Amino acid sequence: MNRAIVHIDMNTFFVSCERLTNSELTGIPLIIGGGERGVVASCSYEARRFGVRSAMPIQMALRLCPQAKVMKGDMELYSRLSHDVTEIIQEKAPVVEKASIDEFYLDITGMDRFYGSYKWTDELAQRITKETGLPLTFALSINKTVSKIGTGEGKQKQNLEIPEHLVQSFLNPLSVRKIPMVGDKTFQLLSRIGIRTIKTLSEMPAEALQRMIGQNGIELWKKANGIDNNPVEPYTERKSISTEHTFSQDTIDMDKLGRVILGMVEKLSYQLRSEQWLTSTVTVKIRYANFDTETKQCRVQYTSADHILTQTAMDLFGRLYQRRMRLRLIGVRFSGLVRGTYQIDLFNDTQEMLALYQAMDRMKNRYGFDAVMRCAGASFKPNTKDEILKRKK
Repeated sequence: MNRAIVHIDMNTFFVSCERLTNSELTGIPLIIGGGERGVVASCSYEARRFGVRSAMPIQMALRLCPQAKVMKGDMELYSRLSHDVTEIIQEKAPVVEKASIDEFYLDITGMDRFYGSYKWTDELAQRITKETGLPLTFALSINKTVSKIGTGEGKQKQNLEIPEHLVQSFLNPLSVRKIPMVGDKTFQLLSRIGIRTIKTLSEMPAEALQRMIGQNGIELWKKANGIDNNPVEPYTERKSISTEHTFSQDTIDMDKLGRVILGMVEKLSYQLRSEQWLTSTVTVKIRYANFDTETKQCRVQYTSADHILTQTAMDLFGRLYQRRMRLRLIGVRFSGLVRGTYQIDLFNDTQEMLALYQAMDRMKNRYGFDAVMRCAGASFKPNTKDEILKRKK
């Protein structure tokens, strides 16, 4: 039996959410982002016609579209509406994967025997829009890759159904940029040897691609030929991530305690970004030498940025640690998580800050977490005995 995989993309999600609460924003060029030196988190189709794109510096976006209205963004609103959409989909679909705050995969294999896969999906889409007021695009095909590409094309051609016998003819004329795993560097590499369309890429020997770009070359060749066996992973929302550090000897050394907090926050912040989470609540926990345990928490704007979370954790620790008794344990927890990448959280930060985090994360991804750290927290070296990562579903 051929699989039936649906990809749902909530169109310009942040912009659509803002327009729900303020109808005067409808039809005008709108940019969601922060500050003159910030970057674009999202933009309306009216702004995109002028060349504005996500992750573009705000200053550049305003040069391209000076009449655009810039708004800071409301992650609380976006998270709530994303949750509403998720609940509607989960109520109807047998298997749901929430790929991001505004993107979903559904496995409805076998639905055509009873109802018709496209008809079922279209009715679900209409229900989502009717109950939330949010527009969306969907595509139905035999796997996740083709469906996702179909959604991108459907934003100009409406919702698409791409059956197995039409997959290759659908893919062939498209740019290789349309393949999800193709970034700027890969595109430039392929372009230099004359590969610009998926058809040309699909006809290239897989072994040659592997020699050029490593193991990913095989995966790229498969996707160009419409092959993707990755399953739709059932969606379970993660509630929190945390770490605790038990000292080998109880301590009252404030400098040491501060360094440990900084190191823990940096590690957890990196984990948030690696797994594409944003947190809204920070909790600090301490355990005194007599085993008395106390916690204190506060809410923050959704973020995964070290500098914001570090300051919050240190402020909490300062308010929490009042007894001046030796400590045996300290812990940090991030909760109230939503899906999202650091780029969509840059409502207050600068493009320089974004570049710094991206560079640090690339080094950590390649050489390990300890490859680059802030000096203040560099002495924190958790081991498997001291560190406990808790995942609460």
